[in-house]
Amino acid sequence: MRVCNILYKVVLLTAMLAWCVESTASKRTDCVNPLTYTDIPDNDVIRVGNDFYMVSTTMYFCPGAPIMHSRDLVHWSIISYVYDCLNDDDIYNLRNGRNAYGKGQWAASLRYVDGIYYCLFIANDQNKTYIYKTRDITSSNWERTVIDRAFHDAGMLFEDGHLYIVWGNGELRITELKPDGSGILEGGIDQLLIDSPRQGQNLRAEGSHFYHIGDYYYVLEIDWPSGGVRTETCWRSKNLLGPYESRIVLQGAFDGRGDGVAQGAIFDTAKGDWYAMMFQDHGAVGRIPTLQPLTWTDGWPVMGDAGVPVKEFQVNLKPYGENRVWASDEFDYKADGLDLVWQWNHKPDDTLWSVTERKGWLRLRSGYKADDIMNARNTLTQRTVGPRCYSEVLMDASGMKPGDNAGLCAFQSNYCRIGVEVAEDGTRYLTGFIRIPPQRRFGPQRQQSEQPQGNGETEVLRIPLEQNQVWLRINYIFTPQSDDKRGADTAFMSWSSDGENWNKVEQELQMRYTLDLFTGYRSALYNYSTQGTGGYADFDYFHQSVY
Repeated sequence: MRVCNILYKVVLLTAMLAWCVESTASKRTDCVNPLTYTDIPDNDVIRVGNDFYMVSTTMYFCPGAPIMHSRDLVHWSIISYVYDCLNDDDIYNLRNGRNAYGKGQWAASLRYVDGIYYCLFIANDQNKTYIYKTRDITSSNWERTVIDRAFHDAGMLFEDGHLYIVWGNGELRITELKPDGSGILEGGIDQLLIDSPRQGQNLRAEGSHFYHIGDYYYVLEIDWPSGGVRTETCWRSKNLLGPYESRIVLQGAFDGRGDGVAQGAIFDTAKGDWYAMMFQDHGAVGRIPTLQPLTWTDGWPVMGDAGVPVKEFQVNLKPYGENRVWASDEFDYKADGLDLVWQWNHKPDDTLWSVTERKGWLRLRSGYKADDIMNARNTLTQRTVGPRCYSEVLMDASGMKPGDNAGLCAFQSNYCRIGVEVAEDGTRYLTGFIRIPPQRRFGPQRQQSEQPQGNGETEVLRIPLEQNQVWLRINYIFTPQSDDKRGADTAFMSWSSDGENWNKVEQELQMRYTLDLFTGYRSALYNYSTQGTGGYADFDYFHQSVY
């Protein structure tokens, strides 16, 4: 009997231990990098209570500076935008040959102080710095201040009634702003803080994030040693104005690619654990986010596994929600508005689109003449997603007029598009085009050359369209899977007359991440006219799926 009692207690204790392990495990979230295989670069992350908020770069897309929310650091959803459009000018209205491609909103810094959220970023088409603030981060279109000075990749630090920013490229400077962010503080600090190494660098220090943690001030930045990979370097000092010493805190190839993981934020949880959000340049899909564990080692924030990026680990937070930075859409709205996953290419004309004029359909009207999709107003976009995905629409061309072009595009500088074109005599054609403009060269400091001249399109499909509706699809292969015959960063177009039997366009697009646009590939719905205005194209749905 005594042996039985002992065995019973052993079994009971074992069961209790197993339950405890399982219960503890259930409170952790599995992290597999990248967090979401899509373009979310230049992040900054803050924690407010148990909520985490992240801002990212979207440059010329409107609305801009998306705010994403998470409670487990793995699953993120867009909840608002900082602004609707930066300016109502020729640049954002795509007038007189002007645009903000490769420019616009860059590398925002996000902070929360005394009940107010602050977001600061440069707009380098305007050569100005913008500071936005709000008390409600879930609401879009914040109050803004414009500073007539360009603070490149600035990181904010609020401390003891002061507001400092560290900014620059190579030479990192510190500038003191007014405590409420309403301008530069007259007579405040404005001087060189860190002069990063000049020799042996493809890219000198930029992408600054500024913190005061414990005894040290920390400046985190990205650089790129010659012969190496993009690297996260930390500078620290016990004094605000230095001198600063440096150490590499994250460096190494990652996930089968030679691109390093760097640039982003560090933050803690309410439980006291520390993490870093860093992105990786990942070819045509864009710059994709990774979450890295962080360990404090002799006062240095060392990321990943002893400074090497990691693919998988567990986050000490309970799983919460799902990723929603892209989504399918049936366009079934009760009022004219769109899901937050959508962004327009530059500023839209809101009189020329609707999701209520024809219930369950997105209607895009042609209101301006355009030579090609790159200078067409009201092109609606969504991020693509890897390792491979497809985007599909059903389009009704019955409202199109001579000169109209409408359809679906794999949108970047090198693009392919498939859709309907209406000839002068009213004949509708199913068309496909691929655009590969002349190669452009960029120096190590990412200085862009002139914009390409002409649209450079090559026609790869033209057949008469004998019905009003047509199904269009673009497949994206960013990282080939075992059953793929195509290489990385390949896109191909298909069409169907019934939604079931698909015809593939023979010519394929070799996608390429180019710095004249500086964003990952997006699927774009478009309608523009080369002749007149007033025509429209209707889209019944947009479906995007990973396969």
